[in-house]
Amino acid sequence: MRKTVVTCALTGVLTDPEVHKVPVTPTEMADHAEQAWNAGATVVHIHFRDQTPGWGRMPSWQPEVAKAISDAIRARCPKLLQNFSTGVMGADISGPLACLEAGRPEIAALNAGSLNYLKLRSNGEWAWPPMVFENPVEKIQAFTDTMNRLGIVPECECFDTGIVRSVAMFQKSGMLKAPLHLSLVMGVDSGMPCDPDWLPLLAREMPEGAQWQTIGIGRQEVWPLHRRAVELGGHVRTGLEDTFYLPDGKKAATNGELVAALVRTVHEAGGQVASIDETRALYHL
Repeated sequence: MRKTVVTCALTGVLTDPEVHKVPVTPTEMADHAEQAWNAGATVVHIHFRDQTPGWGRMPSWQPEVAKAISDAIRARCPKLLQNFSTGVMGADISGPLACLEAGRPEIAALNAGSLNYLKLRSNGEWAWPPMVFENPVEKIQAFTDTMNRLGIVPECECFDTGIVRSVAMFQKSGMLKAPLHLSLVMGVDSGMPCDPDWLPLLAREMPEGAQWQTIGIGRQEVWPLHRRAVELGGHVRTGLEDTFYLPDGKKAATNGELVAALVRTVHEAGGQVASIDETRALYHL
């Protein structure tokens, strides 16, 4: 039985902590990381927030903020693997690169392609002004160069099918080294749907030997997706960045609750949760 890595995405990009109580400060992030670790997660995915009082819903690319949060989590859970977000709009990636230098995570997300980032309200109006999340090849190359230099494992975030197929080309070109790690981001309205039936086809498009995980954005629909991923030999991620809802429809209060529910899903699907040593081996750390 292939072991299943469980990752927890502690907080999102713009989720308002006054509404959804996502962690923001180093202490809060360490608290939620410890909850995730105790529930069975071996990796935490980290976004950084502005630490100015009243501005905790805004992202931050200040290296001192990244280091403070990373250090707080390491002090609390020294074995827990850290995965930094690097997703930023536009061509200026100096902030994410500075955070990687400051925090030196074991893993970092690598947005592996561009996407029209869209959402419609029920009345047909745009939920936000239509935007393009641009990730051209030269931007991806700049990230991989830094990650390779720092010994950080890139985890390719794929929002659409063409991005999944592009990852294989990045490997052939020498931008990425085997073994590859892919995150299938499913549930963004203008990207891949949160549909388990897509998983066998997506897995077929990956290079042989690639490791992959599901990131389900939504409510109850994310849980069948994760179950199918386990059945197919994939890994899984949950957390307050991805969903606020447990399999029974109740709203989760903490990341620990979501990880505990995901661990149960792994077991129900016939899988075994990877230990920290098994996770490190799968990431070749």
